[in-house]
Amino acid sequence: MRAGHVGGTRHEGETGTPHRDGAPHARLPREENGTLRLPSPRVDVSALVRVRTRHPEAVAEAAARRARRPLLGGTGRLMIVAADHPARGALGVGDRKMAMASRADLLERLCLALSRPGVDGVLATADILDDLLLLGALEHKVVMGSMNRGGLQGASFELDDRFTGHRPQDIERLGFDAGKLLLRIDYDDPGSLNTLESTARVIDEMAERRLPVFVEPFISRRTPEGRLRNDLAAEAVTRSIAIASGLGGSSAYTWLKVPVTENPDDMARVMETSTLPAVLLGGDVGTDQESAYEKWRGALQLPTVKGLVVGRSLLYPADGDVATAVDTAVGLL
Repeated sequence: MRAGHVGGTRHEGETGTPHRDGAPHARLPREENGTLRLPSPRVDVSALVRVRTRHPEAVAEAAARRARRPLLGGTGRLMIVAADHPARGALGVGDRKMAMASRADLLERLCLALSRPGVDGVLATADILDDLLLLGALEHKVVMGSMNRGGLQGASFELDDRFTGHRPQDIERLGFDAGKLLLRIDYDDPGSLNTLESTARVIDEMAERRLPVFVEPFISRRTPEGRLRNDLAAEAVTRSIAIASGLGGSSAYTWLKVPVTENPDDMARVMETSTLPAVLLGGDVGTDQESAYEKWRGALQLPTVKGLVVGRSLLYPADGDVATAVDTAVGLL
């Protein structure tokens, strides 16, 4: 095994002779249209740990030789799979409170999603991206580093969302393609002001490096029980977009990552708030996957909406079929 690459993502039913680095020349099943349909890959956790303990420099080496691509391909659209939830302690999907707790399972789902035609890349924190680099899963993919994960789910300080993930200099050093940050604003919580100010400075630092940054804004409120809820009414989403669009000394490299409003018919009016390019976020759609697809389909027709950044609803669909969920989302673009 070559240091810096873990050839441990075997697929069920693979046959063939191995490459020099141990990965097989697989004869994989194909669909009727000729595209590959990969079974769930198996991640060799022992191999990952062995490289991490014996050759920690392998992560930087893998990043340095990673084959890159433009942010936007020929279609001008983006399909990004998101997996930065665990670092905020957000491990649940629907009623499965610890669905994302198994790292091997998450990596297997990510490798499968990234192998599907039309998937442009991934959004994740350093630990997950480091694993994917070692697995060789990020070649010719858009890689987005998740920047602020300090607002832990359910914490009293959730809205004082410190930048505990990738810094702009990390994204530049590793040759990643963009950053993403979460901006939740509660008019009754002073922690939101700290997040606003630090967000603006990070936007400035990313613009100085000519690196895109995807800002995910919400107007948020606490319930009487103290739980944080994002307001998806048209007025609230409009206000959050207006605030996010004006942060920093330049908006040249700023993108928005926005939810579909409670009433999808409001999206056309809401998206008139800014000329910044935007992608739609997925969120936890529970078991109503078809309704989510229809909401995304309509919003994707709007002129500023350029793609999807979706995580849990594609990686952990209710029926368990990751490939079909991802393929369906790609088809909406």
